[in-house]
Amino acid sequence: MASRRVLFVTNGHGEIAIAARIAADVHRLSEMVTDHLALVGAEFSEGDLIPVGPRRSMPSGGLVAMGNIGAFARDVVAGFVPFWFEGLRFLQRAHGRYDKVVAVGDVYCLWMALRVRMPTFFVGTAKSAYVAPYGPGECRIMRHAERVFVRDAQTQRIAQACGVAAEAPGNVIADLAQSDERFSWSGDARIAVLPGSRASAYANAAAIGDVLREVGKRRAIDVAVSVASGIDEQRLLAALGAAARPWTGALGALFAGATLAIGQAGTANEAAAAAGVPVVALADSARKEDWYRMRQRKLLDGALAIVPSDPGSAAAEILRILDDSQCRAHMSSTGRERMGLPGGAVAIARAIVAE
Repeated sequence: MASRRVLFVTNGHGEIAIAARIAADVHRLSEMVTDHLALVGAEFSEGDLIPVGPRRSMPSGGLVAMGNIGAFARDVVAGFVPFWFEGLRFLQRAHGRYDKVVAVGDVYCLWMALRVRMPTFFVGTAKSAYVAPYGPGECRIMRHAERVFVRDAQTQRIAQACGVAAEAPGNVIADLAQSDERFSWSGDARIAVLPGSRASAYANAAAIGDVLREVGKRRAIDVAVSVASGIDEQRLLAALGAAARPWTGALGALFAGATLAIGQAGTANEAAAAAGVPVVALADSARKEDWYRMRQRKLLDGALAIVPSDPGSAAAEILRILDDSQCRAHMSSTGRERMGLPGGAVAIARAIVAE
């Protein structure tokens, strides 16, 4: 008997991690083959996902929303248009090769996945009612999905109001914050550095390193830096330029015992908040991507503190948070509340493997 196959389609670096987390539960529940088409993030190889179809890195790393025309223009120069057509042809020809298709990302990702013309599930990671609800046009596309899974109950209620049978079984990003592993922290001030998974990770690490050196002048700190798949560990450590131990394992292992996270990441920042770790991000209004940080601030509310990019000013704010246990407790509880409970990954996996 031929193995059942499911195709995951993603369009973001964090979305790949989310798809891999769901795929891990699919494999625990069944012998389904889990293929993966990455619309963004060609350099990633994650867990039980088998790469298929065309793969190419884009300069934007998928961050082209909110009128970021410059980022999209760079993608076009890098070959986005022919790459898009290659992906579209792959999906159209995949009809009949998969039992189910799972789109992980935004509604554009779902629209692409629907080209397979097989039962399609949608794991909506890009939107929350805390930031921006799904609009009427997006809901029309979502109604074509067999199952729709959203991040939180409020987003579920809004989607249902526009005719989408949305479910909110738990936030898979909260699942990313769970791990049986434990990082070997020491000292009282334990800082997890989350520079991100895109090409900007090296510049992010350099900016965070400047801040850490200022913090280290006034307080003993233990620092660990998360090295995402596709990121060169030695280059990242050199860019950071501060005493730190690299970590390539599960994010949840790093968050267990961490006092604070300094992150310029997307999904990793949100996973830290879900684990109850206060998150600090450096502001940089000169960068086009700063709109994303403000969206994240709306999502995480008081769990995320955006501090000036000036190393001295940022260090002062970080030291203030480290010295204020009540502030950290408030940030921790807010993060857990905003991100919600784990359990989404296994619930979605059960739906995928069901006949």
